[in-house]
Amino acid sequence: MQHRDHYPRPGPPPAASPPIVNAFTVDVEDYFQVAAFADVIERSSWEARECRVEPNVERLLQLLEDSGIHATFFTLGWIAERHPTLVRRIVAGGHELANHGHEHRMASEQSPAEFRADLTRAKATLEDIGGTAVIGYRAPSFSIGAANLWAHDVVAETGHRYSSSIYPVKTDLYGSPDAPRFAYRAANGLVEIPPTSLRAFGRNFPASGGGYFRLLPYAMSRWCFERINRSDAQSAIFYCHPWEIDPAQPRVPGARLKSRVRHYLNLHRTFGRIERLLGDFPWDRVDRVFAARIGESR
Repeated sequence: MQHRDHYPRPGPPPAASPPIVNAFTVDVEDYFQVAAFADVIERSSWEARECRVEPNVERLLQLLEDSGIHATFFTLGWIAERHPTLVRRIVAGGHELANHGHEHRMASEQSPAEFRADLTRAKATLEDIGGTAVIGYRAPSFSIGAANLWAHDVVAETGHRYSSSIYPVKTDLYGSPDAPRFAYRAANGLVEIPPTSLRAFGRNFPASGGGYFRLLPYAMSRWCFERINRSDAQSAIFYCHPWEIDPAQPRVPGARLKSRVRHYLNLHRTFGRIERLLGDFPWDRVDRVFAARIGESR
């Protein structure tokens, strides 16, 4: 009878694959700067309006600090000029400072020269105040698509190494449903990192945050991110805005019903949902989550 010590001993268990890390992003703009209200709020009135962005960003920064998570803050130059301390607080917290343009003008509504001037001004402002290089850009309302791909050249030529501006979905405001769903390198070497979409029933559905995160039950968003991580084996991109955690923000008179619903729906639930999301998945800055891909663009 063979002694039990002569039986083959099992080897060590296989090493578990490290969890996929997702990218948490914030588009730093105030409630009166959103595209949904552009038809009823003149840019000339911005200075006279109550600016609520600073306390809302501070609240997000505290939540991220408590959660031990770093994020990417796509910040308007207009905001940075008026709230330089906030920009420095973002950088001091270990977060990535990135470009969201100067005045939240959609890329699709600008000429190449105007777009270049907008990016150059915002990037210089952010770098001067933040004291750090800005390599990422996100177009307001994801307004780069098939009709203005020239914008990628301008983004690269102004010193950015990645963009997160082409949403591969179709909505009434934006979208390029035929674009790649995951990070890719454009012909000019710029890395495009699209917001997350879910492929189902032969089409792409938004699954990256924003209004859909507020509209749908939290369980749906969690399921979408789980599917992206497990089935697609890809990192997801989440985005939110400071005004989305501010249910007490002023109501904008004259706005269309659709715009009001889109903007104000479930504001009182958003902060709690973000808190749950941070606990349910690993998160980090865009430049670190996609470091290997961005490095290829050098």
